[in-house]
Amino acid sequence: MTGTPSGFEYTTRGSQIEIRHDGRLAATLRGRAAEKFLDDVERRDPQHVMARVTGNYKRGNERRT
Repeated sequence: MTGTPSGFEYTTRGSQIEIRHDGRLAATLRGRAAEKFLDDVERRDPQHVMARVTGNYKRGNERRT
């Protein structure tokens, strides 16, 4: 387990942003949240930003097998 998020993509539809993980809708952002997301994606790793926004990131309490 590497801990690096992958499989995220986003599309812009008008003033809202849809974030998908492995092809499934994970989050929809509107208004200020969408603006902040676009700003963060430009400055940081897009995969990490999308993982944080959707809540699908390593929290540190997972057990390794």
